[in-house]
Amino acid sequence: MAAVGGRRLLVSDFMLSFMWVWSSVLIKIFVHKILGYGAHDLKGEILRYGISIGNMFFFAFLAKATKGGAYNPLTILSSAISGDFSNFLFTVGARIPVQVLGSIYGVRLILTAFPEIGRGPRLNVDIARGALTEGVLTFAIVIISQGLSRKIPGSFLMKTWISSVSKLTLHMLGSDLTGGCMNPASVMGWAFALGEHISKEHLIVYWLAPMEATLAAVWAFRVIVRPEKFETPKVKSGKSD
Repeated sequence: MAAVGGRRLLVSDFMLSFMWVWSSVLIKIFVHKILGYGAHDLKGEILRYGISIGNMFFFAFLAKATKGGAYNPLTILSSAISGDFSNFLFTVGARIPVQVLGSIYGVRLILTAFPEIGRGPRLNVDIARGALTEGVLTFAIVIISQGLSRKIPGSFLMKTWISSVSKLTLHMLGSDLTGGCMNPASVMGWAFALGEHISKEHLIVYWLAPMEATLAAVWAFRVIVRPEKFETPKVKSGKSD
């Protein structure tokens, strides 16, 4: 049964990663080409961000429906760090590569269908500032995610709303510098299609920095927010005659 569950997760990860890279492109096509809003049109930007939040709700529902499917390596890495070693190996050795593969095939199909669509996230600053930007953004979203899972257990709508708004806000803060990605798999899809997947800029900014930030965020959360300890009431045993 464990093997069946593992295969189901891998299929879910592949499909969600494939769909995620497509969703962002389809949103841009809908807002800018179908509705005709300009790149810096305020109404168009507000509409695009609103649809993006709805899109994140949709993927959160898919993750719940698939019982753990994910499209972002950082999401499952932060959980794997807190789990057992076998789960960590499965995450790093199977789930993350499958997510990258799903993103690569998704971008390949995008460029085949819409060759004029662009080239994905761009690094507009030097490597050090880019790595710092992606690291800080990743650290923030992982801390928020850890806090939501601890402080608001079971509230799907509230957690998804806070998480979606947080991701969108952080994305906006970093979009002019690195693209505000916080998702190594989707960036890898675009970089592989353009032959830039083994460049120093890509590996340091979009892989090394977010991974290190994820590890740091999980460690910091454990230090700052310690697990609650529940004291069990002591039962006094009376002497029997």
